[in-house]
Amino acid sequence: MKKIFLSTIALSLLLISPIMGNEEKELTGDELMSKSNQAFYYAGKDGSSDVEMTIRDAQGGTRTRSMTILRRNEGENQKYYVYFRSPADVRRMAYLVWKNVKGDDDRWLFLPALNLERRIAPGDKRTSFVGSDFFYEDVSGRNLTDDTHELVETTDEYYVVSNKPKVPNSVEFAEYKVWLDKTTFIPMRSEYYDKNGKLYRTVESKKVEEIDGYYTVMEAVASDLITGSSTVNSFSNVRYNLDLNANIFSQRFLRRPPREVTSRK
Repeated sequence: MKKIFLSTIALSLLLISPIMGNEEKELTGDELMSKSNQAFYYAGKDGSSDVEMTIRDAQGGTRTRSMTILRRNEGENQKYYVYFRSPADVRRMAYLVWKNVKGDDDRWLFLPALNLERRIAPGDKRTSFVGSDFFYEDVSGRNLTDDTHELVETTDEYYVVSNKPKVPNSVEFAEYKVWLDKTTFIPMRSEYYDKNGKLYRTVESKKVEEIDGYYTVMEAVASDLITGSSTVNSFSNVRYNLDLNANIFSQRFLRRPPREVTSRK
């Protein structure tokens, strides 16, 4: 009987061990934010989209912006080119980003009304993007090495990650929390807290679609909870893997837009 009992235990352990070994390891905050960054900013080897931006103030007044965004991945680094189509006061404005994951990004803005090409200082990346509630940094993403990342909650739908700046005085927030979809790793909601722990800003992904095999945010909303203003970015004509020419993403095209944006309908 003793031999039979021991054999039964051994067999049970053999059956249980594979199950335990296949348990999914819980991802760390660093791993989750890396996956999210890849899903949100690096889909395909390059991409393009048209954007209709609607800025709404606290009194209900609205302003609009129409633009085209081109992106090219260069290993871990990226380049972005944003061309403004309308209204008249921003038409032909261009914004260029060279994203450097191991250092500060390089950013330029061309203002046609002033015939001025302006370099955007690293300290200005968390300021308003063309008068909207999105920041310059929102366009190409925040460098993951600038923050610490901690998984603070897991729900049926989301991973909730707390992100805190390594250099607190370098940014206006003390912490931001992001809700990542557990299937797509797309950030569905981000909440920004000031140094007193008060929530003052949110960014939400309102619509997500699968395009060419990539989950893509088709509508995003940034809200300033202090001023009461909000901005909606609606994306259309999204395309991936276009083999965009690297020359597009150079300073010479700030003043002379490439056909890749002028020929879009």
